[in-house]
Amino acid sequence: MQAHDVIIRPIVSEKSYDLMEQNRYTFEVAKTAKKEQIAAAVSEVFGVTVTKVNTMNVSGKPRRLRYNKGLSRSWKKAIVTLKDGDTIDLFAGR
Repeated sequence: MQAHDVIIRPIVSEKSYDLMEQNRYTFEVAKTAKKEQIAAAVSEVFGVTVTKVNTMNVSGKPRRLRYNKGLSRSWKKAIVTLKDGDTIDLFAGR
């Protein structure tokens, strides 16, 4: 699995911005990606040292469109902790 296939997009929310002060960054990742693959992908793409990876599976929320009921898609979230002094410049203009 290529590094750009593992990391789908960064998560932009109030909680993720608060975690950035603790040197932790949040990403949506591929559902089949393991912690080692996520750490290697973040290191390769952003050129930083990853010390810890926490993952969670986010289940889809119930949605309704007129008479049809369904679920939004489920996805996997990873919170990546970086070594002290490392930052990801993707969010530099926050």
